[in-house]
Amino acid sequence: MEPTKQKLTLQQLESHLWESANILRGSIDSSDYKNYIFGLLFLKRLNDVFVETAERIEREEGEDYGWYDRDEHQFFVPERARWSYITSLTQDIGAAINKAFEELEEENPSLEGVLASIDFNDKEKLPDKLLMQLLQHFSKIDLRNENLSDPDILGRAYEYLIKQFADDAGKKGGEFYTPSQVVRLIVKLIRPEEGMRICDPTVGSAGMLIQSVDYIKEKGGNPRNLTLHGQEKNLNTWAIAKMNLLLHGLSDHHIEKGDTIREPKLLDENGELLLYDRVIANPPFSLKNWGREEAEADPYGRFRFGLPPKNAGDLAFVQHMIATLNHRGIAGVVMPHGVLFRGGAEGKIRQGILEEDLLEAVIGLPANLFYGTGIPACILILNRNKAPERKGNVLFIDASRDYQEGKNQNVLRDQDIDKIVSAFEKWEDQDKYCRVVSLEEIKENDYNLNIARYVDTTEEEEQIDIAEAFRQLRELEKEREEIEKVMYGYLKELGYDE
Repeated sequence: MEPTKQKLTLQQLESHLWESANILRGSIDSSDYKNYIFGLLFLKRLNDVFVETAERIEREEGEDYGWYDRDEHQFFVPERARWSYITSLTQDIGAAINKAFEELEEENPSLEGVLASIDFNDKEKLPDKLLMQLLQHFSKIDLRNENLSDPDILGRAYEYLIKQFADDAGKKGGEFYTPSQVVRLIVKLIRPEEGMRICDPTVGSAGMLIQSVDYIKEKGGNPRNLTLHGQEKNLNTWAIAKMNLLLHGLSDHHIEKGDTIREPKLLDENGELLLYDRVIANPPFSLKNWGREEAEADPYGRFRFGLPPKNAGDLAFVQHMIATLNHRGIAGVVMPHGVLFRGGAEGKIRQGILEEDLLEAVIGLPANLFYGTGIPACILILNRNKAPERKGNVLFIDASRDYQEGKNQNVLRDQDIDKIVSAFEKWEDQDKYCRVVSLEEIKENDYNLNIARYVDTTEEEEQIDIAEAFRQLRELEKEREEIEKVMYGYLKELGYDE
């Protein structure tokens, strides 16, 4: 009997993938690692599952049609895209990988555009010798389903790498990465459920959609009947989002390419904006060139509360999210603190949102949680269907002091997340932490949402009793005099006389 083969663990896969980054180190910029590593990981995964299925058919049916019958496979891998062919080459390997990607896209419409954006044919950056080393390294891991210790291991490893690249490449590599603890917090606040339509209009690498699915699974729900939508303007990041969802086994999704503000692509058959039960996003902070010109003549009526200033697109994204909520919809969005108190056009937009009673909560987060910026951020919870007892009020939570200090970034711990979620659910005042504030009070403050106006976290200075302090001082002086008397007595005995 053959010994049972050890299945691939998440830790093994993570360290293997990180080692592939070390192979590339020095040859290319670290912010580009992800494209090449993700591309090869994806290629190897498609190949191994294809071979696994074909071999199973051969074993069970005694036939070889599994190698050429497209209907047997979720993704059909043509001969020139198979790992055995690519690893047999010793020259022009980059061109062969590019060709493999092209053929995979031709055979599988759902992969269209996902792989073609990765160019391996750059002999200066990626000489054949380096690519052979990289392919050899990937050959060591078996990614067929039966060899994975957990069906979601690839998606998990993928998230690990996205985070590592954010760490390794600083802002350049991490611009689309939201720390997973922050994502988990927002998901717990907006509580997605099975059967819902969920959208992230600035989808990045799709982490927010994936964590929404994880949350539903944790609660015992079936994520199969979820509708996941997103839009992303960065082509490479869009491809990563698609691969990430597929590696998580989430094939039923719809991620569009393009600029959400300038050209929203998630539309119904009548060309109107699709509406969602949940919208979740971390748009770029205070984006300067956000599309003000196009917004002036927006055909979708998204900016009815007013046009944000040219140099800060934050409230353009918030208004887009509000416009895509259905009548029961809830949105959670990460924003820089400036949106809470900046005046001018943004003040007017805040007023409009508050007058329609769409804002449910404002949560201040600790500083230095995000890659590439130390700016403290906040979370806004928007709700088109607030519970009757919450109407006419907004909950302010100051969670800025609860975190674990990290070397590069601060981190939200599980207890910090639970504390915020619990306060949101209880919806009652807690001294120096949170407060339910009426819209009347906010109106009196000119619709300023600065958390410090509503939640007082200053420590009270201890009142000093001057008479008592003076009495203690006299006692201490008396004590000192007695000690000195004893000391001079000893000195006298020792012959040290004044």
